[in-house]
Amino acid sequence: MKKFNTSPISGMQELTPAMQAEFNRLKSGIAAAYAQHGFQSIETPMIDRAEILLAKAGGDTEKQVYKVVKTAETADDADQALRFDHTVPLARYTVEHMNDLTFPFKVTQIGRNFRGERAQKGRFREFYQCDVDVIGWNSLSVAYDAEVIATLVDALRVLPLPSFVVRVSNRKLLNGLLQALNLNHLAAEIFNIVDHAEKVPPEKTVEALQNLGLGTENVVKITTFIQIHGRYDEVVSKLQSLGCSDTTFLEGVGELGEVLKTVQELSGATEVIADMIIIRGLDYYTGTVFETIAPDYREFGSICSGGRYENLANYYTDQALPGVGGSIGLTRLFAAFVDAGLVKVSESKPVNVCLIPISSNEYNACAKFAQDLRAQGKTVDLVLTQKKLGDKLKYASKVAGFAAVIGETEAASGHYKLRNLETGEEIEQ
Repeated sequence: MKKFNTSPISGMQELTPAMQAEFNRLKSGIAAAYAQHGFQSIETPMIDRAEILLAKAGGDTEKQVYKVVKTAETADDADQALRFDHTVPLARYTVEHMNDLTFPFKVTQIGRNFRGERAQKGRFREFYQCDVDVIGWNSLSVAYDAEVIATLVDALRVLPLPSFVVRVSNRKLLNGLLQALNLNHLAAEIFNIVDHAEKVPPEKTVEALQNLGLGTENVVKITTFIQIHGRYDEVVSKLQSLGCSDTTFLEGVGELGEVLKTVQELSGATEVIADMIIIRGLDYYTGTVFETIAPDYREFGSICSGGRYENLANYYTDQALPGVGGSIGLTRLFAAFVDAGLVKVSESKPVNVCLIPISSNEYNACAKFAQDLRAQGKTVDLVLTQKKLGDKLKYASKVAGFAAVIGETEAASGHYKLRNLETGEEIEQ
């Protein structure tokens, strides 16, 4: 008989039960933080029409999408694909259900997404994302940009990180600066260079800008701009020193100030700063953008990111649905936590109580005892293996904190002794 390869496909994460429990604990903590801030939970289908998912995609994203191969024709004959993020399905969902939603629509999605990326350390093809978004009707105050960031700060505090810093900017700043320098026609190329600036030596960034034929003065202004960071009051004077009077630039300065001020008022978070090098590569971001790093673990990269989008749903409706959102990529982060020794597998047993019937004659009594214990909030495992009592007790010692052996006497009386498997102490039940 052929022996099949049982290892998971490259880029797919599998965890031991103990590790899975820790992963679930972090995921539940993030979900609780989102819920405490008033975000409603939804689930969009993992499979959607390819034309929906790819409406604004291109380049590498389109190449990474998993297409669904149907074995039979269905009523819906459109090409189908697995979602690669939550944002695009959310746009479709909002348009489809807009008459049933209350705006601003505060929503969270926590679930699996799929990208056919090249398999490598820290990159997964199936991964959990933990998203929060606020969708407005016609308009949306930038105060919601701040609320999303404040919500994510609370969620990030669930993670086993000694510290983190949320770095905030606004795409209108660089757009306005390029308009003032008459470099609009090179905006896409310059944004791409800036987006990768932290991953290469500074001289490489300068060289890349020079290769666009910008001229020394323009290169200096752009590199000076992306080096500006710190508390907002420190950043304002540095932005003003650039001498840029472009309307879009000044609008970005005002929005950035309002967002940072509001974050402080909403959460008192000291982890949030301004940083002009953050521009986010995805072209649907139009205003506020942010990324989060762990200063002690910079190798983790961005641990949370997001921003403002004004026109994400324009492929599906003429109704203006501006929004702002952010996401924590939990699968990649959890793998990094494990590698760094930040995840401590719980030593507690997965089950509170094991009930061990001597024979099948005690099954009914065990079921009644289990029902009572479960009503008290206890997790209960019935040991139904046809093995010796010693083997059953050995099993119980590995999975549970307490155990009780149920024989004829216990079944008849309705009482039993619950034994602490660590101390040997017995409690009458």
